[in-house]
Amino acid sequence: MHPTDEELAGAYAERGDDHAFRILVERHQEKVYGYLLGMVRDRAVADDLFQETFIRVIAALRKDRGSYHHQGRFLGWIMRIARNAALDHLRTRKKWQDVPDNEDFSWWDTLPADDLPTDDVLQAGQEADILMACIDRLPPEQREVVLLRHESDLTFREIAALTDCSINTALGRMRYALLNLRKMLEVTELPVGA
Repeated sequence: MHPTDEELAGAYAERGDDHAFRILVERHQEKVYGYLLGMVRDRAVADDLFQETFIRVIAALRKDRGSYHHQGRFLGWIMRIARNAALDHLRTRKKWQDVPDNEDFSWWDTLPADDLPTDDVLQAGQEADILMACIDRLPPEQREVVLLRHESDLTFREIAALTDCSINTALGRMRYALLNLRKMLEVTELPVGA
């Protein structure tokens, strides 16, 4: 039987169980990293923010050693920390415009390749690049909801709590994001169902 996130967090907070913490990181690293990468669109920055996120998690768990009693899903708590780290970075970047964008990077390059024929792989890569470019053009609130839902697999209730909005607002942002993506994809002549 696998321990829950809360049990693992409690083991780390109460006893300093590094193995429990390692399991937590391994369990959630893809979702957290995927979200961060989608937000900042730069692998090196996402790496730094990923480390910063888990340093903040360690600090929060150690702060009140033995008294960790987090309400709700542990992933939602980690995602709030990751979101704050990403927003802090984006605010700093906005303030200092001399940080270059990394346009050569495609977030979809991190996905594992299947054993598809080369033409199919090339077409899938081009479609993924187009989709990511369209996601990048969404308004920030819509892009964030898309990333939280599809990269981090959070529920709309968790997204609403994380972004400090109502569930209806989170659902509305996703609806408008999907409508906007559909329009953008139709203009680029990418099949909408692809």
